Amino acid sequence: QVQLQESGPGLVKPSQTLSLTCTVSGGSITTNYYYWSWIRQPPGKGKEWMGAIDVSGSTYYRPSLKSRTSISRDPSKNQFTPQLRSVTPGATAVYSCARDIVLGTTKPAAWGQGTQVTVSS
Repeated sequence: QVQLQESGPGLVKPSQTLSLTCTVSGGSITTNYYYWSWIRQPPGKGKEWMGAIDVSGSTYYRPSLKSRTSISRDPSKNQFTPQLRSVTPGATAVYSCARDIVLGTTKPAAWGQGTQVTVSS
């Protein structure tokens, strides 16, 4: 059974880069056709799909954030690393890593417990 574990900074200052590390166990990020995604949920709001990387390394981003986001991966560590640049306090949210066969879903079949990231000076 696949498991995803997020590790994040906790607190990020405005204009800086938010970087999350998603560590996967129980399944390889380079086999089987899945999308490895990150999703966030701001306080009092619904979940937002942020972006994904697939087994070939191709990346997909939420259109409104495409200019400020990126996802990379390290197959040797079975990790993928989403980033969001030039953050504002509006980026404060619980960020989760996820896996699904559907691109863009906010109801993934597998996801981590999430990590709180607060953007504040």
